[in-house]
Amino acid sequence: MSIFTEFGLRQIINASGKMTALGASAVSNPVAAALQSASQDYVDISELYIKAGEVIAPYTGAEDALPTTGAAAGIAIATAAVITGTNLNLIETVPNVKNVSTEIIVQKGHSVNFGAPVAQMISIGGGKVVEVGQSNQVEIDHIKQAINENTAGLFYIKSHHAVQKGMLPLENMMAVGREYGLPVIVDAAAEEDLKKYIQLGADLVIYSGGKAIEGPTSGFICGKKQLIKACRMQYKGVGRPMKIGKEGIMGLLAAIQHYHEKESDADSQLSRMEALCKRVNEEVNGMTASIVQDEAGRAIYRAKLTIDEKQTGYSAYQLIHELESGNPAIYTRNHYANLNIINIDPRPLLEGQEVIIVNRLKEILGGNQK
Repeated sequence: MSIFTEFGLRQIINASGKMTALGASAVSNPVAAALQSASQDYVDISELYIKAGEVIAPYTGAEDALPTTGAAAGIAIATAAVITGTNLNLIETVPNVKNVSTEIIVQKGHSVNFGAPVAQMISIGGGKVVEVGQSNQVEIDHIKQAINENTAGLFYIKSHHAVQKGMLPLENMMAVGREYGLPVIVDAAAEEDLKKYIQLGADLVIYSGGKAIEGPTSGFICGKKQLIKACRMQYKGVGRPMKIGKEGIMGLLAAIQHYHEKESDADSQLSRMEALCKRVNEEVNGMTASIVQDEAGRAIYRAKLTIDEKQTGYSAYQLIHELESGNPAIYTRNHYANLNIINIDPRPLLEGQEVIIVNRLKEILGGNQK
């Protein structure tokens, strides 16, 4: 029995992805062991933060790193760091920093909501968000012409939440940063490649520890040594309520070490989704299934389920409600529900759960009618 069901909570089948709202990842046994071991011992936390950075940095190619409670905290802390540097008097005034540059330039299509607004996280770190361009078109001049004496940095988001079409690539943002001497912060929360953005020249890169890395609720910032020092000092200010404990740090380190050694299981995930699509197409009434790749280009292959509302009498939203209302509750990926499309993400599915999903779809929509 799940520890959650012991408290009367419903069982969850997560076909949505590494979603914070569903607990992100189910950690491996080595990560769970690290969490338990750390929780039953003591450590100098300030030393642990420094040592954790030394452990994480080589996996990213960065000069240094800092563990955080998550990527959202990383956004606030990284923003505060480029604004205040290591000046303690300024650090203690965040987010109400005065008499220094605080403007953070963000492409309009990157000013998104990931569960909360990115712009709000930047504001918590003392940044004043300056959106440039249009939601479907940004040109390099939009960025250059927004830069002035109040500009503190450039912010780039690599995420499926962000607009993929018409935004400037990171390389262009990086070139502008170098030209104007401005730091570039990259939010790569759910990205799988831990070295790519540092190699491209980003000054600070933010990752979630609980998503692709499959660690506990955590995150980290990696980047230039002096900027990471400034990030670490934010724990004396705005970062204090975002501090990550010993358990989370050690679980994160175990996850990163395991992640480095882990072989890609994209082929296995694809095979599982192909089998699911075959069963849906053969057995579920009023639904067609196919394979689609992740919107952000990652090696993630999901099952795309399209509902014929006229045939089934169900819209995607009605089907989603039925799936989530059951026990087990099935949570799907619903970014295209307005088009009567839901997606099944194989990464968080436990063994055999795709069978349960197909059987539940047959219960709701009817089966064996094709």
